[in-house]
Amino acid sequence: MKRILSIDGGGIRGIVPGMILVALEEKIQRATNNPDARLTDYFDFFAGTSTGGILLSILLCPLGEEHTQQKYTAKQALDIYLKHGSEIFAAKRWRRFLSRFGLLSELYDSDILEGILYDYFGDTRLSELIKPCIITAYNIELRKNHLFRQQKAISHGESRDFYIRDVCRATSAAPTYFSVAEIFSLAGTRYPLIDGGVFAHNPSLSALLEVIKSYNTYKINDIWILSLGTGLSKISYNYEDFKKKRAISIGPALVDIMSSSSAESTDYFLKQLFRSVNRPENYIRIEPGNLSSIDPAMDAASTANIQKIVSLGDKLVSENEELLNQIVSEVIQDKKDNKERSVWNFLKN
Repeated sequence: MKRILSIDGGGIRGIVPGMILVALEEKIQRATNNPDARLTDYFDFFAGTSTGGILLSILLCPLGEEHTQQKYTAKQALDIYLKHGSEIFAAKRWRRFLSRFGLLSELYDSDILEGILYDYFGDTRLSELIKPCIITAYNIELRKNHLFRQQKAISHGESRDFYIRDVCRATSAAPTYFSVAEIFSLAGTRYPLIDGGVFAHNPSLSALLEVIKSYNTYKINDIWILSLGTGLSKISYNYEDFKKKRAISIGPALVDIMSSSSAESTDYFLKQLFRSVNRPENYIRIEPGNLSSIDPAMDAASTANIQKIVSLGDKLVSENEELLNQIVSEVIQDKKDNKERSVWNFLKN
């Protein structure tokens, strides 16, 4: 069984899957009586979009030069939003004023986000992450999906390798919120990229296809996915308002609609796919079913709303206590049964 951990996009709502990660890691530590146990030891492959890409990059960031140990705990990954969320999504009044009239293409200063990412990652490279993963983005000039593949960074060298801070900047470059990320591979190739949520808000399906391709002897019923969502916004948009507003002013609404529909479609396809092979239990989706208690906007990072999102995440953990315990029990047993397993052996393509 190959186990995939996939994390959706959703801006500041990344707090919600972040709290699930913390709960899982703490449960694993208690169950194994090992305070140094890390969540990444119990999954084989990781996928993230936007805020999910940032979370998993922090989880997979290596400690030291051997690149085998997890540098940050799940709690430290969550802290990027608890400690810096309001800073990342802080727009000066003049930026908000100009954006209302279409005189500014993005609302937030990307320099702030880039500085925080540098503090976390420094010059760590994609190839140095401790486990196989994909992180999504979209190339606006080539008009094609772009997957940052850790295995390609290892096998193809600098032409496919990137600083992980640049990968995170690219996957989170949500249109109208942050400017397009113009980044370069370590070989100097230029990539103009935006948020991967434009095609894979829920990157679980991309991860499934990547694993099937990379581990070419594995079938769908040999794969188990834990997909963590940030909740689907159900804001209703008025037809007349859309007609009257400038394109730039309805940008956030379009991003919301696009990301929600993408996540819903992926969830539906995966449920049907696993049912078709009589393995519905191999795809587990955990996300809030109702966002009415918070401001669901991906940039709603006021102190008050962050506290509300934390409460929502805590509620989700409580509601899924039995399921989380079951997941922990299964991944621990699976690790015991496969002590000699090495995912790296399968990633030569």
